[in-house]
Amino acid sequence: MRDVAAVMEFLKARLREDETAARAVKPGKNQDVERLRARVLADVEAKRRLLVWVEENRFTPLKAEAEARGLPIWQRAIVDVIAGVPEHFRSPVIAVLVAAYADHPDFRPEWRLIEEEQELGEEYEPGDDKSRTRARGRTV
Repeated sequence: MRDVAAVMEFLKARLREDETAARAVKPGKNQDVERLRARVLADVEAKRRLLVWVEENRFTPLKAEAEARGLPIWQRAIVDVIAGVPEHFRSPVIAVLVAAYADHPDFRPEWRLIEEEQELGEEYEPGDDKSRTRARGRTV
């Protein structure tokens, strides 16, 4: 996924929409609706925590400290490598989370999961801006 920042902003906006919709559901006599509302709010909170986990990079301060301490270039290079690894390993979480919103009008085709592209086979044309065929039971 090339533009992690754009995907993160897209996800944050969708989570705000989901939270707003869930909070708009008025408590009533139907306990199933109340449980669904609570589940959606818990889901939003869990996804927000995952986004924070992906965005955090605890090695960034270490990188700044290495430069400030005047470490030799080879040691700074090692710190740079270590600082770059976490996002690489954590960003697939974002790809999976964003897939749930593939039917949203602002969803970009390049955010599609690789598995979904392979399922589409010959019907999928990268760069095709027209509406997509069915993927995993969803119209996209």
